[in-house]
Amino acid sequence: MCNLYTPVSAHRLNAQLGKEMVQTWLAYVAPLKLGPYIKQAGEVKVGQWGMIPPGSKLSKPFGATNNARRESLSSKKTYAPSWLNGMRCLIPAEDFTEPYYPGHDPKAKSISWRFARADGEPWALAGIWSEWIDPVTGEVLPNYSMITQNCDSHPLMSLMHRPEVDKTGQLLPATEQDKRAVVPLERDRWDEWLHGSVEQAEALIQLPPMDIFRHGAGDPAKNLPLPGPAAQGQIQTAVPDLFAE
Repeated sequence: MCNLYTPVSAHRLNAQLGKEMVQTWLAYVAPLKLGPYIKQAGEVKVGQWGMIPPGSKLSKPFGATNNARRESLSSKKTYAPSWLNGMRCLIPAEDFTEPYYPGHDPKAKSISWRFARADGEPWALAGIWSEWIDPVTGEVLPNYSMITQNCDSHPLMSLMHRPEVDKTGQLLPATEQDKRAVVPLERDRWDEWLHGSVEQAEALIQLPPMDIFRHGAGDPAKNLPLPGPAAQGQIQTAVPDLFAE
């Protein structure tokens, strides 16, 4: 699950897509805030990060809808119309943030951990989109969600988020944690994601390889070594911005 990310700037997105856009957005995007997403044919829209259920009278959804679980894309009324009708998008992000609990301790104070690409390119995260029409004003509000997948087997992403415990307070086994991660898509898969069938899109929801990541604490003063293979790609240098070029 992701609740904060840095969108690609309009200037960089213009250069990447070969377009000129006058729309702007916030430097950081949190749930229900506005951010950019890319539709078919490279069309860029700015919408609410948090999908609005069909027929809703309010633009603010009931519950968190900024992340859409892959397991319920076809069954949840908020997501199914978009997923089944091919309304998929790419969400351009410089980095995204997840909470890390040192020592896998659910009682520990979490550290905001940021993830960028090792090659310096922006992420293209898998998403779905919709458009909500205000029943009073007739205003059209674009909205979108990031797709998430189980990442219990991933050496890095499985370390993020508060560890889950049972009713007695004991940690659940790693295979029962249901840790979640976003879905990065490589450039040669963008067209397939945007224009392919539901079956083709489903096949693209995969865990990313370790060597794609550059990561570290958002606050350099809180940076600490991650255990085992998760240390791969970690930035150890304490600089004002771990992701500054």
